[in-house]
Amino acid sequence: MSLAETAASVSGAFDSVPIIDIGHASTPEERLALAQQIRDACMNVGFFYISNHGIPKETIDTVFSAIKVYFSLPLKTKMKLYHREVANFKGYEPMLDSNADPANRGDLHEGFEIGWEELIPKENDEKRANDGAMAGANVWPSEPVGFREACLNYYHAAVGVGKVLFRLFALALDLPETYFDDKTRNSAAAMRVLHYPPQSGPEDDGIVGIGAHSDIQCFTILWQEPDVQALQLLNSGKQWVKAPPVPGTLVINIGDQLARWTNDVFRSTIHRAINRTGIHRHSIPLFFGTDYHVQIEPLPNCVSPERPPKYEPVTAGDYVQQRLQEVYYRNTTSS
Repeated sequence: MSLAETAASVSGAFDSVPIIDIGHASTPEERLALAQQIRDACMNVGFFYISNHGIPKETIDTVFSAIKVYFSLPLKTKMKLYHREVANFKGYEPMLDSNADPANRGDLHEGFEIGWEELIPKENDEKRANDGAMAGANVWPSEPVGFREACLNYYHAAVGVGKVLFRLFALALDLPETYFDDKTRNSAAAMRVLHYPPQSGPEDDGIVGIGAHSDIQCFTILWQEPDVQALQLLNSGKQWVKAPPVPGTLVINIGDQLARWTNDVFRSTIHRAINRTGIHRHSIPLFFGTDYHVQIEPLPNCVSPERPPKYEPVTAGDYVQQRLQEVYYRNTTSS
C-alpha cells in the first residue's frame, strides 16, 4: 500500500502524543523500526516526543539558566537588539510584538532569535552566507556573560539531532536513508529562546502565549521547561490535546514545508501555547528546514489519482521568506 493510500485511512483524532526512543539506531533494522514508529506518529498526530536524543543535560541546564537571566533584564536593555531593526529576523522580540493567530490580539511571550554561527567564528562562513531569509550575522546581547556560548552549544547539539531525524524521516517516507543529505548541506535552522509569563485575565480576551498556528519549516525540535504545561495540539475533532513536558525528552513536530513535500501525508498540526500555571515558562524551539534553493513539490509516492498534488512547486527559500513576512509584518500592532 502506498503512502497516499495509507493516509486515506488516517483520522487524526488523537488524544495523546507518542514517545519514541531514538537511542537505538545503530543498525539498519533498528532504523527501519524507528522509521515505522515515526511514520505512524507523523501521519496520525504530527507530533511526537523523542527520548535518548543525545543532548547532554549540562548543555540544556546551561542554556536554560542563561535565558532566564536574559529575560529578567530591563526591557530597555533588551530592546537595543529589537528584531524589527535587524534585516534578517534575528534579535529580540518583545511581548505582543507578534500575532500568530489573526483572530487574536497578540502573543504574550518574548523571544530572542538566532541562526547558524560557529562557536569559533569563521571569517567566511558558507552556511551563514547561504541561510536565505535568515542570512547574515547573529546579534548578541552584551549580558548575561556566556549567553552566546550557551545558546550556540545547545543550537549545534539540536542541529545534530535534526540531521539524525532527517534520515529517519527519509526511511519513514520509503526513500533512501540519504535522500535529504544533499538537500541539507547548509540546512536552514533558526532557533528561538522564549519566555511566557504567567497569564491571567479572561480566557476569551484574545491574548494567549502564542495563538493557534502551524510551523513554517520542515520540522521543529522543542525543549520545554519541566513541570510547566502550556503546549496544546488541535486534533481532527477540533479538540485541544495537552502536550506536557516529559522529563528527558524533546518534542518534534512536522511543519508546513514537510507537509507540502509529502502532500499532507505527514500532518502539520495546529498548536498553541497558553500558560495559566501561575509561574513563568521558558522554551526553545529550533526550526529545521532544507537548503533554500531546494524545490519543494509533492513526492511521487505521496500522490495518487485519489490524492492528486495539493500544492504547486516552490523553492524552500521563497516559501520561508513569504511566511516570515506574514508572521512578523501581518499588522503593525503586533511565529
